[in-house]
Amino acid sequence: MAVSKKRIWGWMSFDWASQPFYTLGLTFIFGPYFAVVATEYFLAGGMEEIAADAQAQWVWSLGQTVAGLLIAVTAPFLGAFADNSGRKIPWIAFFSVVYVVATFMLWGLTPDGSALILMLIIFYTGFFAAESSLNFVNAILPSLGTEKEIGRISGSGAAMGYWGGVVSLFIMLLLFSENDKGVTLLGNAPLFGLDPEAREGTRFVGPFIAIWYIIFIIPFFLYVRDDPNAPSKSTRLSAVWGELMDTLRGVFQRKSLLSFLAGSMFYRDALNALYAFGGVYAALVLDWGIIQIGVFGIIAAIAAAIATWIGGLCDQRFGPKPVIRTCVWILIGVSAIIIGMSREAIFGLPFAEGSGTPDLIFYACGICIGGAGGALYASSRSMMVRHTHPERPAEAFGLFALTGKATAFLAPALITVFTIMTGSNQLGFLPVVFLFFIGLLLLRWVNKDGDRAEWSASS
Repeated sequence: MAVSKKRIWGWMSFDWASQPFYTLGLTFIFGPYFAVVATEYFLAGGMEEIAADAQAQWVWSLGQTVAGLLIAVTAPFLGAFADNSGRKIPWIAFFSVVYVVATFMLWGLTPDGSALILMLIIFYTGFFAAESSLNFVNAILPSLGTEKEIGRISGSGAAMGYWGGVVSLFIMLLLFSENDKGVTLLGNAPLFGLDPEAREGTRFVGPFIAIWYIIFIIPFFLYVRDDPNAPSKSTRLSAVWGELMDTLRGVFQRKSLLSFLAGSMFYRDALNALYAFGGVYAALVLDWGIIQIGVFGIIAAIAAAIATWIGGLCDQRFGPKPVIRTCVWILIGVSAIIIGMSREAIFGLPFAEGSGTPDLIFYACGICIGGAGGALYASSRSMMVRHTHPERPAEAFGLFALTGKATAFLAPALITVFTIMTGSNQLGFLPVVFLFFIGLLLLRWVNKDGDRAEWSASS
């Protein structure tokens, strides 16, 4: 059955609407700003600078750990419930409201850090809502095209999201986010009379993310509907739980699916750590300001948009598995560079004093992280479609979220432990390389065509 272009474009609009949370919030504006505020707060409490930097990093990682665990616990059950009811849109609408309220409230992170922990909780509440919505949106993907078309649609949707990240980042840097001199990238004071002394331009990132979402999610709710003919089952808790347990038991009998879920669990955890700590690393290790981190973000997001679109075309032609393997190898190389580099040297080889080389190298790393990370994300959800029971897509993507978040605490927790043990922000990234290698190893047992055909044959 042909799918209308409006429905496909409506589905893609979710990526455009939600991407600023990750680009502006998690990575390039709010995350680094939180790190700077937290460091100053701990310094004011009497900590040494190195200890304050490390404390700021592990507090941020603790928030990500807790949010990841909550998503892991709830996603499969919510997915099973949605499949039994045949409805996903009401869940997306509910989590959208939570997301908008939470992001609006991020305005409250003042430079004195007086609401530091409260803002951390609010940020990761928004993160929980964004990820929960995404699970249900991903569950709609199998209904948008044939198996060959899914890779291209997934890649195009993700690429559209990254372009949304680029545009939103441009707007924030040009009009709102101020540097240490109190001016934006254009050299002007923040728009609307926002006070640079109180960092109101940078703090506006929260309301901006919320307003952006409210505007650009409209096409999704206009053109994407639940299938009125979708099979409906009992939504009693006992019935939903029973369905979920049957599915979980079945996973262990499907070698390809089990290997993919386990492998993606590790490499996605490592990738999320790179996203979450990239801006923090730039702020704490390379002493970058918000504006410089933002420019870095634009470059990385443009690379992600282009590479993700190309990755979608490669997925359509060669399948998702080769795309995934290539991207993981690129990210292993980037992680090694991040670990081996500081402002003064790379792998023990010193830079000239005042050299801009570490900045250029990290810009190149950003291009690779953005490009490989975007293509990896799109091809991973394409591969999941190839392992999805046609009648249980939300539950399947709930399991995908479970494995993506079941060890979401692992990378942040290991980064926290390694940072504390070594007292080094760079060496704190060592676990990321290990996780990528584990994920790569487990991909060996993944069938490049998935096992969806087996489900169809047995239905």
